[in-house]
Amino acid sequence: MELSREAGMSAGVVLLVFCFFLHVNIISGRASQYVTCGSVIKLMNVDFKVRLHSHDVKYGTGSGQQSVTGTEMQEDVNSHWTIKGTTGKHCIRGEPVKCGDIIRLTHLATLKNLHSHHFASPLSGDQEISAYGDDNGVGDSGDHWMVLCEGEFWERDEAIMLKHVDTEVYLSATGRTYGRPINGQAEIVGVPTPAVGHVHWKAMEGLFIHPSDFNPKSQHTHTHHTEL
Repeated sequence: MELSREAGMSAGVVLLVFCFFLHVNIISGRASQYVTCGSVIKLMNVDFKVRLHSHDVKYGTGSGQQSVTGTEMQEDVNSHWTIKGTTGKHCIRGEPVKCGDIIRLTHLATLKNLHSHHFASPLSGDQEISAYGDDNGVGDSGDHWMVLCEGEFWERDEAIMLKHVDTEVYLSATGRTYGRPINGQAEIVGVPTPAVGHVHWKAMEGLFIHPSDFNPKSQHTHTHHTEL
């Protein structure tokens, strides 16, 4: 009877250990599927299949700041954006972005931040989206965007919305395209509600940084990249 009890206890311990490691592996696997702080990504508009883009071309109207457009070219290096914390704050590299978090998106090539303000966009007259900040990527609260998604964290394969904190518009594409000097590139705007725009975006190609485990306090990170 004692032997059977010990055997039962041993089997129980083995099962418990097995379940623990299975749980850790599932969590680690899921963690690699999240969009994280410090990652460099391209964002694609779900409806129009254009990637969020910027370049050293200023608007000729409105704010006169650096323009933000959409491009159908998958391989364009001017479509990379780095995920950062809010102005003056740092998020932990590799930490998954939570639904409801407020982030900045810094354009990799020009170091200006995705920005909005009360100016009219050039083609549709919606709210202008620009790129703003100094050479160190420092701007202001107009660079802050709230990540709106379904679960606890922003998952790489899900469509999300980005809501501008200061003006409460949603990042959207209009389907309209520019002429020279940015011929064929799509207008990107802010719209007051999701119902009147094309506001869903997905993380596509990029360099994804994620933790070696799912402890958000851990500083140990490694990277995974898709075709840039």
